[in-house]
Amino acid sequence: MAAQQSVPAPVSANVHDIERALTRVAYLAGRARQHERLMSVAGLALDRAAVMILRHIAESEPLRPGVLAVRLSVEASHVTRQLRQLERGGYVVRVVDPDDRRAQRVQLTDVGLAAVDRIGEASRRGLGLALADWSAEDLEQLAALFHRLVDDFIAHAEDPLPAATVD
Repeated sequence: MAAQQSVPAPVSANVHDIERALTRVAYLAGRARQHERLMSVAGLALDRAAVMILRHIAESEPLRPGVLAVRLSVEASHVTRQLRQLERGGYVVRVVDPDDRRAQRVQLTDVGLAAVDRIGEASRRGLGLALADWSAEDLEQLAALFHRLVDDFIAHAEDPLPAATVD
């Protein structure tokens, strides 16, 4: 007799709709054309991976490259390659890790900080256009719900997903 696994609770229609909407938003925001538009408005020539790294460093203290890779959920070699390019462009520098003088951390230069500011401003302008017809209350509610969603994603990032039913 085949063993049966427990049946996961059905996903509500609302969760299904939210998943579809988030997938679509991620697709639209992550398109190459959207990134090119963002870089054009910001006056920069950085690829998407470099932008993610710069924005992440800007939101934290100087980080070791390995820690940065873990936080971005990418291979360390990808981060190392991007950091070399960002160093050559003058966006980041390596500094001695105060906790371990043999290690290094990466921090933004003034050029890197200015780039992050320009990217953020261009991104906010684009988002502002998309949300121009929303009421202040709707924007406040959306912001609160997005913060809650991110917090819950982080809290449950390592939770095992229920297995599919096998008969």
